[in-house]
Amino acid sequence: MLGNMERSVERDLAVPVTLAEALDPSWLQAALAPISGNAPVIWVGDIDNFETVAAKVRFGVRFANDPGTVHRFCLKAMLGSDNAQMGGATAVREAEFYARIAPQVSLRVPRTLAVINREGSSALLIMEDLIDAGARFCSALDPFTPALTEQSLDQIARLHAGSALLAGNDWIPLRLAYLATSPHFAAPELQALMDGPRCARLNDRTSNAALLLDGMKQLERRFAGSPMTILHGDCHAGNFYLTDEGPGLTDWQLIQRGNWAQDVAYHIAAVLPEEIAAREERGLLSHYLDCVRAHGGTVPDATQAWDDYRAAQIYGYYHWAITRWVDPQIVDIFVQRLGAGIERHDTYALLGL
Repeated sequence: MLGNMERSVERDLAVPVTLAEALDPSWLQAALAPISGNAPVIWVGDIDNFETVAAKVRFGVRFANDPGTVHRFCLKAMLGSDNAQMGGATAVREAEFYARIAPQVSLRVPRTLAVINREGSSALLIMEDLIDAGARFCSALDPFTPALTEQSLDQIARLHAGSALLAGNDWIPLRLAYLATSPHFAAPELQALMDGPRCARLNDRTSNAALLLDGMKQLERRFAGSPMTILHGDCHAGNFYLTDEGPGLTDWQLIQRGNWAQDVAYHIAAVLPEEIAAREERGLLSHYLDCVRAHGGTVPDATQAWDDYRAAQIYGYYHWAITRWVDPQIVDIFVQRLGAGIERHDTYALLGL
């Protein structure tokens, strides 16, 4: 039924703390009023609860004004008081994206009802059930083709062309500056992760934690004076879904402002096997730049774009080098692909290291 909405909207309601509160028929009636005409919810069922960092719950409802139809949704939230405190700011930023940015850009994202408590730093999303609608979520174990990557880059370009939306949206953070000064791990702890299987096929420089942390500082300095746009921030395959119309983007917890190349270098290196990325990346980068222009954005010249792309290889690599709570097979694939990008482009040397 969320398909009846043109875009995502915000709901001014209390944010539930528990799953029972979130699936309470009275609360759902108020939350779903924009699409049901405020009809009472007479049944909630078909509940399928799965968790990544946040709880994601697929469920169905029946409305009093349409009792014969089950309308299917997916709820996403940091449920439980401890989880809400731990991930509150991240959840709010994702909800702010759906409430404030998604209605103003043309990229494909799930239609979403966003419930936000800004003072309490909590949020909940009720999204269209993409799986029920026939969408398929991607995985590192199912690499993109170059043709599909052209389509996904067009979606990223649609976001990046909306750089004017940064004005008035000061809640979008400059995350690279924070990572450069406050990394998730000190070098010895990060080195312990990188000494494992994830970096086994990479050379000694690429597998050096201290060099990686220095590289993030140098990347921040390189991009500090460059034009900024809105970034997804985590453009690996698992955050894309496929529909008959083309790919879409979900999981906006790392939305940020920054240089376009952070998204693009991360995306191309993560979704393609390294030998295909090496062969296709120049053409894919050119395609992305053309897409940004077509959607009304501005881009650097080809030489500057290529150098920024080379430098930004480190951004996605950092995110997977620090990852712990994901299937090791997926971590190993992403670290290898992204690390190969650093080696292919001599990124550390480009950054003066």
